[in-house]
Amino acid sequence: MTQLEEAKKGNITPEMKYVAKQEEISEEKLRKLIAKGQIVIPKNNRNNTIPTGIGKNLRTKINANIGSSTEMEDIEIELEKLEVLIKYGADAVMDLSTGPKLHEIRKTIREHTNIPLGTVPIYEAGADTTNIGKAIVEMDEDTIFNTITNQAKEGVDFITVHCGINKDSIESVKDSKRLMGIVSRGGALTAAWIMHNEKENPLYKNFDYLLEICKEYDVTLSLGDGLRPGCIHDATDIAQIRELTTLGKLVKRSKENDVQVMVEGPGHVPIKQIKANMQIQKTICDNAPFYVLGPLVTDIAPGYDHITAAIGGSIAGSSGADFLCYVTPAEHLCIPTVEHVKQGVIASKIAAEVADVAKEIPSTMRKEKEMAIARENFDWNKQFELAIDGETAREYYESAKTSDDEMCSMCGDFCAIKMVKEYEKK
Repeated sequence: MTQLEEAKKGNITPEMKYVAKQEEISEEKLRKLIAKGQIVIPKNNRNNTIPTGIGKNLRTKINANIGSSTEMEDIEIELEKLEVLIKYGADAVMDLSTGPKLHEIRKTIREHTNIPLGTVPIYEAGADTTNIGKAIVEMDEDTIFNTITNQAKEGVDFITVHCGINKDSIESVKDSKRLMGIVSRGGALTAAWIMHNEKENPLYKNFDYLLEICKEYDVTLSLGDGLRPGCIHDATDIAQIRELTTLGKLVKRSKENDVQVMVEGPGHVPIKQIKANMQIQKTICDNAPFYVLGPLVTDIAPGYDHITAAIGGSIAGSSGADFLCYVTPAEHLCIPTVEHVKQGVIASKIAAEVADVAKEIPSTMRKEKEMAIARENFDWNKQFELAIDGETAREYYESAKTSDDEMCSMCGDFCAIKMVKEYEKK
């Protein structure tokens, strides 16, 4: 049975017990929120994935994307990225590989980690189609469902599927004043397939079949935002909202069929619209966990989009988003390196921490207090231990270390804390 099915029946699973302990929440409260579909635990029932709760009243989680492309493919580099993203605190990883060795890369990633693993199955289905000499838009409908089934058997925990892209939503894009049209790879692929074949989206048309597959393996659905805005100008337009209303209906069907589900959110959104976007999603999608990319709050910072996304992510998280997809400095520019992955994870972790302070998550507030006490006591080792990136913090401190262990080189003898303490002693 799925975690949702168990929760509806009043059963507390070992996974729920584990999450409740990690999140410092009562097991019964957690069960009720899972039963309502407000929390998911993405864990394929055929693997040993660490149970990770995503949703209401829990810490904001982050996901890191890795994977090869048709232009660059090296399994060892992807493993390095995996090691780094785990080291710096990513709660989940998605393999977005599209290169020739995508099957091998996903299998290797699964073997080297037990944090939740996600995929976008249509990438593999598209790659397999081109490998037999066909255009992606000639992909057979059965190919996508066979791909999803095979990935479920392999132990994938959650999948992004662009079920909200249908004939009506494509028309809404045509009628809109968008500057950038469809920027989601999966969304564009699906839209191109629909227009080329003059048929409805198979994942939308045969959604019940998709639910059957996911229920058998307890694969969590992540309903992709194929019409997310690709620039500030396109944010919160009719195309985005129309797709969201479709996803809201699919959320209801998923819950009715005991399939765990979350919803993906917008990409580029001006800062003043973020809170409203979160509230709209929660209302339309019955408070299903919200998984957001960024949002990026400006379009003119290529090379620094991990920062623009962290700004947006902190506001999104404090306004109701539950799961942040990291953005690296390489966004819009190139496939991320290992260092890009590190910077993306750290920026996203900062955003999640900011959100959890706003939400007053008990464990987060306790950690923030511990840092304040460590600074007051000049306990440098404790500060480095609590820091999101303690290694860099220690490196900076020691690069210009003073003769007095109670001071850093920023203020030296003019250290505010030290001066007051000395006069208190007198």
